[in-house]
Amino acid sequence: MAEGKWISYLRVSTDRQGKSGLGIEAQRAAVTDYLNGGNWSVVKEFTEVESGKNSDRPMLAAAIKACRVYGAKLVIAKLDRLSRDAHFLLGLEKAGVDFVCADMPNANKLTVHIMGLIAQEEREMISKRTKAALAAAKARGVTLGGNKGFLPTKAMNVLSARVRGERADMMAQDLAPIIKELQAAGKTSLRAIAEGLNAQGVPTSRGGKWSSPQVMRMLERIGPFGGASA
Repeated sequence: MAEGKWISYLRVSTDRQGKSGLGIEAQRAAVTDYLNGGNWSVVKEFTEVESGKNSDRPMLAAAIKACRVYGAKLVIAKLDRLSRDAHFLLGLEKAGVDFVCADMPNANKLTVHIMGLIAQEEREMISKRTKAALAAAKARGVTLGGNKGFLPTKAMNVLSARVRGERADMMAQDLAPIIKELQAAGKTSLRAIAEGLNAQGVPTSRGGKWSSPQVMRMLERIGPFGGASA
């Protein structure tokens, strides 16, 4: 049973299909049938006329962005409406967006698993090199063991901070247009912007409600385009 917030993405391959609306209506019906019966809401719907061979689809990019902004899942009618391009699906996974195909609800897990096979081979190679290095160290008389807990290295900590920063920058880019709209509507204070984001159902990076300090940090990351008062 479907629950939560959803972003719907509908695509047809030809202009004639797009103008007739037949393909779109069939997909919309499939999405509705999949979601029917649960506690759900479709926040936005994005429609695109584009060939499946083309991975550069602005409306799909907008749908993914909306999923991040609203903390929603992406729902499509048929698996072939996304892409058969493995590189594209990996990009979707990297975007941090969960998606469901109405005609095959487990397809997202399946495709992610298939894509993970590529990374798995690399992980196995790293594991073999690590075991070989430990064996060589043991042969040299190095004592292995000691602290059994995992202690991240300095390099790991740096990489983790970099990833968090990249995600924060991505969120700032996603939120910038919404914050500009709020400011244009007269919501210029930090509190007013926070209230506006909360009213639109836009969660923070941790899924919570916005506060003035959080808005201030987000504005600092976005950069100067009008600022806000306390």
